[in-house]
Amino acid sequence: MHFISLTRSLPLLLALAIAPITNAAETTNAPAKPSPFRKVVLEADRDVDGDGKIEDTLPDIMEIAVATDGRVFYVERAGNVRAWSPATKTSTTLGKLEVYKELEDGLLGITLDPAFPRNGWIYLFYSEPQTHLDSAGKKIGTNRVSRFTLVGDKLDLASEKVLVRIPTQRVECCHSGGSLAFDANGNLFASVGDNTHPGASDGYSPIDERPDREPWNAQKSAANANDLRGKILRVHPEPDGTATIPKGNLFPPGTAKTRPEIYTMGNRNPFRIAVDQRTGFLYWGEVGPDAGGGNPKRGPAGFDEINQARAAGNFGWPHFGGDNKPYHQYDFATKQAGDPFDAAKPINRSRLNTGPEELPPAQPAFIWYPYGQSTKFPVVNGGGGRTAMAGPVYYFDPNLKSATKLPKEFDHTLFIYEWSRNWIIAVHLDEQNNIARDAGGKLRMERFCPDMTFKRPMDIELGPDGCLYVLENGTAWNNNKDTQIIRLEYTGAH
Repeated sequence: MHFISLTRSLPLLLALAIAPITNAAETTNAPAKPSPFRKVVLEADRDVDGDGKIEDTLPDIMEIAVATDGRVFYVERAGNVRAWSPATKTSTTLGKLEVYKELEDGLLGITLDPAFPRNGWIYLFYSEPQTHLDSAGKKIGTNRVSRFTLVGDKLDLASEKVLVRIPTQRVECCHSGGSLAFDANGNLFASVGDNTHPGASDGYSPIDERPDREPWNAQKSAANANDLRGKILRVHPEPDGTATIPKGNLFPPGTAKTRPEIYTMGNRNPFRIAVDQRTGFLYWGEVGPDAGGGNPKRGPAGFDEINQARAAGNFGWPHFGGDNKPYHQYDFATKQAGDPFDAAKPINRSRLNTGPEELPPAQPAFIWYPYGQSTKFPVVNGGGGRTAMAGPVYYFDPNLKSATKLPKEFDHTLFIYEWSRNWIIAVHLDEQNNIARDAGGKLRMERFCPDMTFKRPMDIELGPDGCLYVLENGTAWNNNKDTQIIRLEYTGAH
């Protein structure tokens, strides 16, 4: 899949090839070594003609959502909305949206209303198909977050209610975001990338102020409090299809030159988000820049991040990376570096900034790691590229009647995962929601199901049965024929 929102060289492929699943019936992939978990394949690329040739029947799946009745809803970038049924063990196309699917846009995100069994409301993040020209003759478009109603097995396209519109530039890629998630209070979060091309900045901060270099400058978006790009938005959907602003967003309604929908700013490419349903804390993976090493005149090496937002805040991009390591101001015309940005008082003096110059203090990452070896978080090491993503927080429920739910040892655990490094990691949290430590002081982070191979995990959702549902994108970069949606079932004793 070329679209993954990676903006770096092609990651290493898996060393161990996995044979594609030849049908979509519920089958089991057994790991090479005994494991208390098993993969149950719900849907997969398949042999549609019975001739042994596997077809790409799951093209560019972007995000999944699991309903309380066990149905797994998913969206394809080209515009299809589909659902796998546990009753029939097959998928049905519910509807197709017309979308703009160039650059990194398309149908990108899906989540279900908290009262979905009663109201049938589905929320989608997608790119409007129309491309326009601005006053300077540059290509622009709009991404939107909308609510649709599912009637039976059909998505009523006429039922659309638009909650948020996000203007974008369509001159150059990258970073569209598109992940959706609800908290326990019915607030809807939507991740939006910085809509900035990462090239021509040597893997450091893209803050090119030269004329006609707007697509290469993230100060127009991520560091602009008056712009919805490079943000994670939070709104409260109302029954009539409108959206109100919940208390506690970064800028109260009416704050001059700001957008009240913003919950976090300073985001580069928040590709996957999740909300702890008990604490309300927001987690996301931030796909970072490409610099392989730091430069004292430019800034730090590239880091991917797992972030935790306990409240609204500024998470630094494009002025800081990792644990608030600063980038330097830089003149792309003269190639002269200036002073480093100040995390306590970030200033955005870009000609493209339509918001306040002084920004909220930058917040450090929860977990961060470079291309090379991480000494602080060694469990993430594995080489290749970097594509950090954050999944759900699990709480063990002894009253949940499910023989296959995650065991008690994963109570209060955040699951993070890597598209490039093919792992899932269990991050155990303590009572203060920091990373827990063992008796020796070591961080309690370990590979989840280390004897299994995960083929570029791209989304993880927690099901009502206490199981993890995983979208495996497949072993290749694009045009995969081994994409599958799986359920990880615990086979041990509770």
